[in-house]
Amino acid sequence: MVHKYDFLIIGAGVAGMSYALKVAKAHKGKICIICKTTLDEANTYFAQGGVASVTNLKKDTFDKHIADTLIAGDYISDRKAVELVVRNAPQQIDELVQWGVNFDHTDDGSFDLHREGGHSEFRILHHADDTGAEIQRGLMAALRANPNITIKENHFAVEIITQHHLGARITRRSPYIDCYGAYVLNPDTGKVDTYLSKVTLMCTGGVGAVYQTTSNPVIATGDGIAMVYRAKGTVADMEFVQFHPTVLHNPRESHPAYLITEAMRGYGGILRLPNGESFMEKYDERLSLAPRDIVARAIDKEMKIHGIDHVCLDVTHKDADETRKHFPNIYNKCLSIGIDITTEYIPVRPAAHYMCGGIKVDLNGCSSITRLYAIGECACTGLHGGNRLASNSLIEAVVYADTAARHSLAHVDDYDFNESVPEWNDEGTMTNEEQVLITQSVKEVGQIMSNYVGIVRSDLRLHRAWDRLDMLYEETENLFKRVKASRDICELRNMINVGYLITRWALERKECRGLHFTTDYPLHAYDKKS
Repeated sequence: MVHKYDFLIIGAGVAGMSYALKVAKAHKGKICIICKTTLDEANTYFAQGGVASVTNLKKDTFDKHIADTLIAGDYISDRKAVELVVRNAPQQIDELVQWGVNFDHTDDGSFDLHREGGHSEFRILHHADDTGAEIQRGLMAALRANPNITIKENHFAVEIITQHHLGARITRRSPYIDCYGAYVLNPDTGKVDTYLSKVTLMCTGGVGAVYQTTSNPVIATGDGIAMVYRAKGTVADMEFVQFHPTVLHNPRESHPAYLITEAMRGYGGILRLPNGESFMEKYDERLSLAPRDIVARAIDKEMKIHGIDHVCLDVTHKDADETRKHFPNIYNKCLSIGIDITTEYIPVRPAAHYMCGGIKVDLNGCSSITRLYAIGECACTGLHGGNRLASNSLIEAVVYADTAARHSLAHVDDYDFNESVPEWNDEGTMTNEEQVLITQSVKEVGQIMSNYVGIVRSDLRLHRAWDRLDMLYEETENLFKRVKASRDICELRNMINVGYLITRWALERKECRGLHFTTDYPLHAYDKKS
């Protein structure tokens, strides 16, 4: 079956939903959102901490926020991208509020601002400790109320459509690659339908599920990055995987690991060993408020030194009522496993959290493939550089949704639907009756990435990961050619592709920089100059 939409949006987090609302307001064309599960299961929903924006002009400035972002990014962020996001953040906050998103306020009516690691000022807007869920709720309500937006839940994008599907030979050196839409798996029929579009937006979120332990939901399999890479699009900075320093250590729970927001350290939480000894003073003068890469490596090292599987976060010295007020969901979650955080330490450990790299885009969200935009976590805008500053991701998503909307609205009428695109051909394939092969391979990818491409790396580990992933790639591609497309096998393909990209980029960076830390190259160029 063939569908036609002016705007095809693949992904439904804050990036995709805000983009959809923006183009629907300005264009009468047909808009479709492809969501691989339901709207409320996006990575956005799981973001606890908040949104970074300069709103307290008496104490904070754009220059301070810019400087904090550049420092956290280890000075390899794109300054133009940083300035774009920081300076446009307040306007986008206003629009989120107009769409019905509620942020917490103080008694005088101003925003109740938190401070998180790497930030020099209190500038984090939040809604208790479930900001992502509140943003998702507000945007979902606005989205469902808009009759011009079609929402396809539980549909899965298999590939984007380019000249390759018309018989042309496309390589990474091809001067022009066009996107004509995507092939999408319909869960009701089991068939892969053709979605033709004038403009396609990729906003499929992160890659955390390629690791064994992650704060991301199981759907974060790097689909958009993998699809664009297979279509010969440009990706960048894939070595920079951010590990959140503090997820709840709960052996009874796997994906996703429950996030203990960085705002809790901004609130005054202290990292300690289980015996009560603090340790961050050995690693950074900012102590528990150091940037995430430093804190995650410190925790990883302490766990290895002492042979323990977690450290602890201590807020027992804070007022109990205030703790329950600011972090009600964390309080209740920990209480559900027998821990009262007002009197007991919270067991925490690092987990894969955020991809700083992804599909390379310009300031308008344009990828290297014409008619294809990418925003949100699957995109590499240059904002984060070597390490994301806490709470910069949600504001990046809405700012780039705005620039991508403006640019695509100015060009959408220049494009036509490509009627020559063939429908998906699965002739000769069969239903997969070897599900165990896929299940086992997914587990292997997680083990490979966590053991060899984690917080601390070495060339030996990375080469071993490369070899193991290469074997899995060959096995999976052979299976994919034999069986009908399913979400499970497509996700596995994407996970292997993304794991390969992270490993390859890590091998190519011959220095420690930002989130990439290797025992073979202990100093980066900036250190050597000093």
